[in-house]
Amino acid sequence: MNNLELSIHLFATLKDRAGQNAIDLSVPAPATVQDVLDAVNLAYPQLSASLPTVLVAVNKEFAFPNTAIAEGDEIALFPPVSGGERNLPHPTYFAISSAAPDIAAIYRLLAQPSTGAIVSFTGLVRGQTARKGMPAETLYLEYEAYNSMAEDKMAQIAREIWQQWPKVQGIAIVQRIGKLDISDVTTFVACASGHRDQGSFEAARYGIDRLKEIVPVWKKEVGQDQSKWIEGYYKPTPNDTL
Repeated sequence: MNNLELSIHLFATLKDRAGQNAIDLSVPAPATVQDVLDAVNLAYPQLSASLPTVLVAVNKEFAFPNTAIAEGDEIALFPPVSGGERNLPHPTYFAISSAAPDIAAIYRLLAQPSTGAIVSFTGLVRGQTARKGMPAETLYLEYEAYNSMAEDKMAQIAREIWQQWPKVQGIAIVQRIGKLDISDVTTFVACASGHRDQGSFEAARYGIDRLKEIVPVWKKEVGQDQSKWIEGYYKPTPNDTL
């Protein structure tokens, strides 16, 4: 029986528990995602606590227990998220960046002669979380992303927006990564339309909510005496794939 020699990328909590960014694994062929998870459980017991809720991507797309695995596939394991030419019909701007977004420049990119409204959401680092199990006061946040998959998922969100609000014109989605201090911008979503009643408000809200569901981005809250990766609760389904 032949074995598949796999290299698996790790993010956020899994990376911390393994103490490395990737692990190597050998599994009998043919194999599925479930076979890979079973093998990870045996070979890397320090990751076992994460496996009941872990998400899996194969070749930068969400994968599921019965998804087939082939040698050479790009495989990634990560917790539920807390964020080239794509043939998109209107101006777009997608970014995973350590730099703060130039909001005025993004507005200029989205604005067309027919644009009469741009609605945006800007997320900031807050200093107090007041949540059980979290630092009482946040000193700063650390953000990490699976960059190439994240930008593909941003493009997917844009397509979903146009399906629901076809009069929306340009769309921008930005996610910061790295160390971010109190009051720094973390996320930025903007939707342009001809008039304010053509879906731009609803689309911007949908954009930030969807970013929190399917874009592979995680944050670590760092306090004076403890730090913790924040894991979400949304479990992608086949409907969330491209």
